[in-house]
Order: sequence, then C-alpha cells, then structure tokens
Amino acid sequence: MELQNRNRRSIRLKGYDYTQAGGYFVTICTQNRKCLFCDIVNRKIVLNDAGEMIKKWYMELENKYPGIQCGEMITMPNHIHFIINIVNAKNPSAGTDLRVSPFPNEMEQYMGEHTGSPLHCVIQWFKTMTTNEYIRGVKSFNWERFCKRLWQRNYYEHIIRDDNEYDRIVWYIRRNPEKWNDDRLNDKTKNLLMEPIAEYGAEPWMI
Repeated sequence: MELQNRNRRSIRLKGYDYTQAGGYFVTICTQNRKCLFCDIVNRKIVLNDAGEMIKKWYMELENKYPGIQCGEMITMPNHIHFIINIVNAKNPSAGTDLRVSPFPNEMEQYMGEHTGSPLHCVIQWFKTMTTNEYIRGVKSFNWERFCKRLWQRNYYEHIIRDDNEYDRIVWYIRRNPEKWNDDRLNDKTKNLLMEPIAEYGAEPWMI
C-alpha cells in the first residue's frame, strides 16, 4: 500500500488554474469499482435508491457553489460522469450552456469560495455529502456496504477545449448505458482490485 501511494501521480494539469471559467468533464469511480448505484437493463439505467441519492447531491452543487452550473450527468453502476461549468463571474445571468462562457484560452480569474471554487473543492464536497448519506442508507435501509471508502481517492477530469469537444462529450455521456457491456470500468476481473493510477486512456470523444 505504501509503495502504491508513493507511486501515485497527480492527474491534474500542472500549473492550470481550476478556478477559471470553462467546462470540465469529470468521472468519479467507486472504491474498487464496486457496482452500487444502478442496474443496466436493456441498455437503460435503472437507478436504485443510492443512485437517486447521487443524482440529488449532484444537483445540489449549484446551491452550494453559485459560481458553477451542472451540465450533462449520468450515474452508472460503479461510476458517474458529469460536466461542471464554471461560469463567468462578471456575467452571473449568463445561460446554462457552457458556450456562453469563455473556454480555457479566454478565461477570467475568480475570487472567493462561492464565485470561483476550485474544482477539487467542488468534487470533495460532493464526495463528502454522498458518502455521509450512503452511510445513513447502509444503517437505516440496508444498502450494500462499501469497503473503507465509497469513492476512489482521485478522480478523472478533462478540460473541455471547445464547442465540438463539448458536444462529443455530451454524446458520450448519453450513450454510456448502451456501451456498458464494453465499458472498461465494467471489467469484472478488475472490480475488486485496489485503485489504479487514475489516468485517461484513449476515449471515443477524444477526436
């Protein structure tokens, strides 16, 4: 375990300011990729109570952090995908579409927790809230137990560069249930392994 922690590499982009306006594609996996949130039936998602809870707390992010907007999101059996839009603080009335906000090469700096929260703080709050409620579900409603942590320690994140990439990622998120049988996060031989180094490989939306 100590060796694994020493070898852990950051998947954040070195030197990048995640308080900047723009869009971020985020994936968070359950610890050991354990399937806890839903079933995929005929290529469609059937959420259980834990899955409904995950969706609820995702939508609460906008109330906690008014400087962000929640984009496309999907809850899969052992991971979630979503788009977080950090909006232009000087134009709070801007619409919910990322494309009314600057992309990373045109970004403006935010200041303060609620108008420019670093992405990692947003993710940490989400993990904390969902973990706490999942624990209550285990105690009160006999939800399936998890081992030590609900979520993997790290998360995948990708800075969305332009409109075309945004559209490809939305398409990828929406089609995720159809691709579950071939999803690399649905590798039954790996579901009980310890967390690997979190690193993106080639994804269909990376064109």
